[in-house]
Amino acid sequence: MEQQAFSNPIIEQRADPWVYKHTDGFYYFTASFPEYDRIILRRSETIQDLGKAEEKILWKKRHSGKMSVHIWAPEIHYIEGRWYIYFAAGGWGGNIWGIRPYVLEGDNSDPMIGKWTEKGMMQKSSPDKFSFNNFSLDATTFTHNGKRYFLWAQKTNEFRNPSNLYIAEMENPWTIKGEPVMIATPEYSWEKIGFWVNEGPAVIKRNHRIFISFSASATDSNYCLGLLSASETADLLDSNSWSKFSEPVFKSSEENCQYGPGHNSFTISEDGSKDVLVYHARNYKEIVGDPLYDPNRHTRAQYFHWNADGTPNFGTPVPDGKKP
Repeated sequence: MEQQAFSNPIIEQRADPWVYKHTDGFYYFTASFPEYDRIILRRSETIQDLGKAEEKILWKKRHSGKMSVHIWAPEIHYIEGRWYIYFAAGGWGGNIWGIRPYVLEGDNSDPMIGKWTEKGMMQKSSPDKFSFNNFSLDATTFTHNGKRYFLWAQKTNEFRNPSNLYIAEMENPWTIKGEPVMIATPEYSWEKIGFWVNEGPAVIKRNHRIFISFSASATDSNYCLGLLSASETADLLDSNSWSKFSEPVFKSSEENCQYGPGHNSFTISEDGSKDVLVYHARNYKEIVGDPLYDPNRHTRAQYFHWNADGTPNFGTPVPDGKKP
């Protein structure tokens, strides 16, 4: 059994965890709140202490219409001297499942005290054929070779209504340009249990490659992590640049009582020497009702390593409990 590095869970009832280590030395944490009605933020000088850090509400859902329901999977990013939060919300067209990607912009160098302005739904700089006209969520952003990219999940109206992963170049923090490219769709059996799902992408660059982890299948014990990779010299807007691992890289552990690990983010240890996988999971398998509304997807963290071939090795979800 892998040695426990953290006292898990780090934070209870916080799903879709995002941890970002800023240049000020703090770790910033946000995640889906159980009622799906707000965006929260914590910060701490250590990952473990995020569990006892003060939690501030930065924004709350609207009473009706767009951004009024299903506030999901926020991520905080520092871009060109300003803070931005990307999140998904329902209510588009009066439909609670009208999920679309939205952006908030902060006006202060300290995101805990600044004012947050709604920039609205993610925009496009040109009126081409693609738009966020379907269930769209789990947006993230990253830079590579001087370009910033937007990466997200979006459903189509094809057979079984799959959730695919798309990438596009960004013109500014709230606008994409050019035609988005689909880089992944559910194709293996482990991606099609309950629902056909590729969602929750997270990016890490290492060993001359770009890796994208993603979550697959329904949000019960079948939820797991898959992995895409591309060469650092490849055209990231070419779908042929990306290859998918044929097996999940992180999945439920009966032995450790960890079920449905997924929707992760990546960060580094306090001294910068170790890579950290932050994710949510439950410590029980059987769920009453819709798993989406079961609140006990707790935030967890563990170190991970790299294989000799340069690929990440996430290991197995460690059991709950204190580190030795």
